[in-house]
Amino acid sequence: MSADKPLDGKCVVITRVAEQSTELKERLENFGAKVLLLPAVSFFAPLDTTQLDRVIDPLETFDWLFFTSANAVRFFADRCRKVGRDVRMGKMPRCAAVGPATASVAAKAGFTVDYVAQEFQGVALARELGASLAGKRILLPRSDRAGSDLPDALKHTGAEVTEVVVYHTGGIGPSEPGVLEAVRDARVDVVSFFSPSAVENLRTELGAEVVSRLGTRAAFAAVGPVTAAALRKAGLPVAIEASEATAESVAAAIAKHFSSPSVSQARSS
Repeated sequence: MSADKPLDGKCVVITRVAEQSTELKERLENFGAKVLLLPAVSFFAPLDTTQLDRVIDPLETFDWLFFTSANAVRFFADRCRKVGRDVRMGKMPRCAAVGPATASVAAKAGFTVDYVAQEFQGVALARELGASLAGKRILLPRSDRAGSDLPDALKHTGAEVTEVVVYHTGGIGPSEPGVLEAVRDARVDVVSFFSPSAVENLRTELGAEVVSRLGTRAAFAAVGPVTAAALRKAGLPVAIEASEATAESVAAAIAKHFSSPSVSQARSS
């Protein structure tokens, strides 16, 4: 293993859909890794968009638009386009994003991002913006599986919060032949998780005992503290934790793990 190829010979699993994994896959491969894609979560638009359309039409009446994931941005922007709402024109609410990756997707979709959370978790938006949100109308487009922590925290600031389901989260999607079997048999070195749903879905698909055994043979990488907490709550080890969902941060965290003296010694013993 060379310094510029810290993942030479390692097999890394990305549990995201292919279109969200391109840059990370390239970075990992540049580090020498073999990369397998296993979409542990699937996403789809709601069949009934009545509620969503009702908040898009008077979008300018909100003070803030909070995005807590790149998927929320993509599905919200897509629905705006379908109903003829140009987010680049007219009066728009201020926009806040949970992290730089989400902010980047929002900017590319045409939103002007006014605030990016310093911590990679939704409740940080409420904590960091605090009293400035009192009396403000906040639109929170999110997944049907999203928790109540952020809306509850926002309400505590005195904000008026409107939640709307902009996408649904489903189970494991299709993957290349042999990928699921390689994970089941622990013939991989790293499994990266980007959401609690990915953790839950993999345990449902493979069984809790199989995933627990996998965690003793492969390094589980968690992206963000919420995902790390979900792994630990399930009794699974977190060997690698990336603070941001950017490809650069995740690839660097995985490379750093295998470059550490303790891991190198364990591999050679």
